[in-house]
Amino acid sequence: MNFNALILSLLTLFFVADGNQPQAKSAKKPKAKRPNIILMIGDGMGHAQLSTALFYGNKEPQYLRFPIVGLSRTSSSSHKITDSAAGATAFSCGVKTYNGSIGMAADTTALETILEYLDKENWKTGLIATSSITHATPASFYAHVPMRKQEFEIAEQFLSSQVDFAAGGGKRFFFNRLDERNLFPDFAKVGIEVDTTALEAKQWQKDKRYAYLLAQDGMTPVYQGRDEFLPNATAMALDYFDATAADEPFFMMVEGSQIDWGGHANNGEYLVNEMLDFDKAIGVALDYAEKDGNTIVIVTADHECGGFAMVSEEVEVPFRGKQNDYDSLRFSFGSGGHSSSMVPVLAYGPGSQIFSGIYQNNSIYQKMMMLAGYN
Repeated sequence: MNFNALILSLLTLFFVADGNQPQAKSAKKPKAKRPNIILMIGDGMGHAQLSTALFYGNKEPQYLRFPIVGLSRTSSSSHKITDSAAGATAFSCGVKTYNGSIGMAADTTALETILEYLDKENWKTGLIATSSITHATPASFYAHVPMRKQEFEIAEQFLSSQVDFAAGGGKRFFFNRLDERNLFPDFAKVGIEVDTTALEAKQWQKDKRYAYLLAQDGMTPVYQGRDEFLPNATAMALDYFDATAADEPFFMMVEGSQIDWGGHANNGEYLVNEMLDFDKAIGVALDYAEKDGNTIVIVTADHECGGFAMVSEEVEVPFRGKQNDYDSLRFSFGSGGHSSSMVPVLAYGPGSQIFSGIYQNNSIYQKMMMLAGYN
């Protein structure tokens, strides 16, 4: 056999053998699961409120674990100082709107929320709050009304929503209502198992939704005896998602509602205890995200409340350099309402670096949708 014939024979054998091997171009890779998203809102939580956990907790705050930090600009379309309804609608719908609006644009056109959009894409969804679940922040993720005080109408819209897991207060908006309607039978009609007595785990069923309504309106404040409802409800929701949505992503909003109420009341004890409770829930979410590896956790606020600060306990002491005593703290409030301050944004998980920087609050919606894989 001459040299050319030998080369031709070897090439023929190579291509025949190679044809029996799987080709990289035709190999089908398994479709990657979209990341889970946990949005945690500390209502009324400015930088000083966040900082209280550094000085009044028994251990280092959980939020120190976040690698990404940003700032959110909070003004609404109608006011320099936003309320919770407009602030939450910016998160849920990606649009700046007027104070008081729940899931509506400035012209009162109903907007599709992130929760409604993701539900259509077969995501599981959850809402947890220490307020009623009809209150401004949670309502903005499923309801559409021109004014936030329409909580009886919001309650009816909750029943027609597709929220898979909900926990908070608000019984009076569903049962023994002012219009004498009782919506309790309607829960079963739409496939929701409702519990009004305790936060107890169920034998989770994939085709059933769950709601815990555990107070007439908002939950009892921590400083008046509330147990660890918020971290426990967060853990329970994650257990529910693991049991019913192993192959599907989930979106969950968790609100520390009453940080804001402590600010309105100018009550430092109220505020700090709610902040510490919220931080525990943050720890639950971060533990899950670290173990899961495909979960994004975002912590932010709709606005600051109370013009809150921690200042020197000595009042009107002139500055004397090192001789001045800055080692003792007292609480200071500048207002009984909200402020226009920028608020912190903390993020963890795949792609979370996009939350670094300074941006408008409605950009948080756009960033979440981008990470979820939707433009």
